[in-house]
Amino acid sequence: MRFESDFLVIGGGIAGLWFAIQAAQHGTVIMLAKKDVRESSTNYAQGGIAAVSSKDDSLEEHVQDTMAAGADLCKPDIVRTVISEGPPLIEELVRLGVEFTTCKHTDTNRFDLGLEGGHSKRRILHASDFTGREIVGKLFAVAADHPRIQFRNYHIAIDLLISPRDRDLAPKEKRCWGAYVLDIEKNEVHSFVAPTTVLATGGTGKVYLYTSNPDIATGDGVAMAYRAGARVANMEFTQFHPTCLYHPQAKSFLISEAVRGEGGTLRLIDGSTFMEKYHPSGCLAPRDIVARAIDRELKKRGEEYVTLDITHRDPDFIRSRFPNIYRECLAWGIDITRQPIPVVPAAHYMCGGVVVDALGQTDIQNLYAVGEVACTGLHGANRLASNSLLEALVFAQRAADTSCRRMGERKAPCPPLPHWTSGHAVDSDESIVVAHNWDEIRRLMSNYVSIFRSNKRLERAKRRIDALVGEIHQYYWDFLITADLIELRNLVLVADLIITSAMTRKESRGLHYNISYPVTDDETWKRDTILWRGYQ
Repeated sequence: MRFESDFLVIGGGIAGLWFAIQAAQHGTVIMLAKKDVRESSTNYAQGGIAAVSSKDDSLEEHVQDTMAAGADLCKPDIVRTVISEGPPLIEELVRLGVEFTTCKHTDTNRFDLGLEGGHSKRRILHASDFTGREIVGKLFAVAADHPRIQFRNYHIAIDLLISPRDRDLAPKEKRCWGAYVLDIEKNEVHSFVAPTTVLATGGTGKVYLYTSNPDIATGDGVAMAYRAGARVANMEFTQFHPTCLYHPQAKSFLISEAVRGEGGTLRLIDGSTFMEKYHPSGCLAPRDIVARAIDRELKKRGEEYVTLDITHRDPDFIRSRFPNIYRECLAWGIDITRQPIPVVPAAHYMCGGVVVDALGQTDIQNLYAVGEVACTGLHGANRLASNSLLEALVFAQRAADTSCRRMGERKAPCPPLPHWTSGHAVDSDESIVVAHNWDEIRRLMSNYVSIFRSNKRLERAKRRIDALVGEIHQYYWDFLITADLIELRNLVLVADLIITSAMTRKESRGLHYNISYPVTDDETWKRDTILWRGYQ
């Protein structure tokens, strides 16, 4: 079947929801989600959203902190745009009902502002320690009440709809007209056609064995855009969050950076501190430095975790400031008011992604990318904590403004688009093959393309991923598609892009540390790593 709308939004985090709410003022919107639209990385964001909202702070200080964290790869004009346009959008969130924690102890600040690594001032607005859940919940409520917004849960995009007559054109000459989409519950493929398509698919964390990301973070948007001919950039820069809960039975649970911001101290199992050896800011150093320091100490000592200790703070403060973390840890037998928290680094955020301009437009006409799926130039080689939700808001707003303005400028009618066909594909009863390949990719990436890399590790990873790409490609065309197979196809491509980007950058910078090239080389590599189809 064919479903039409003015805007097609693939993904449902803060970026997708904000775009939909703005665009619905001008046309009809269909939002696709692999699970429930509220199941997104935003929903799991604990720390908050960074924005200047104190008299003690300034836009320029936020700019400088962002640039410093990004290891000289941030685009200064984009940094200033996001940081200056963010605060008014925060006010819009408040107007829509988002309840950030307010400051009860001083008349100076309206909000209770948190401090996180890399920030020189307190500027993290938060809703206790479940900020993402609060934002997504309120935006979903607004979107669900809008008559022009239609949600399609349990729908997974397969590929972008590009007219056959455009497929061999240069990316700038191509137009996107929507996507082929699998209805997971009915096992049917439909064409969702729209003159504006927005990728808001989130990150790539599931390419690694240990991640703070939800299960849906399989890099779908990056993979679809790359297959369609759009450029991707800086895929070597995967941010590992330094502190995820370590417990044999617990799925990776994020321990917010705000815990360190409120005085939490990283310690070895014997109780000794170590961060002072790695950075003048100690436990409040940027994330890439903290993650590498923990990883180095664990490998040096042969231990499985370090601890994060906030037991010196008042128990009532801990329970009120971090109620979600307190409850989750207590469920696993850890009382954080009395015991240090065992933590390890885990894949958390992709700083690279689909290349977009200052308006969120990709290389392909009518195709936008917003949120973690996009590479805007804000984060550079390492994201400053809590800048991601701010970026998602600003670029979703910019993309909505631009695409709505261009509605009246569209002259090219939608060309004939081919219906989906399964060809000679047959049903497969070998789901074990998908599960095995999925596990192999994630272990391969965790072992060879993680926090520390080397030429030898990357070459070994590349040889095996090339073989897996071929195997999965053949499997994809031989058998009828399922949601698991679609994700596996995307995951192996994303893994290949990360490995290729890491092999291309012959230096160490930000989140990419190659022991074969330990020095930062500004003369040659102070630039983005760009990949597109046919690159190799």
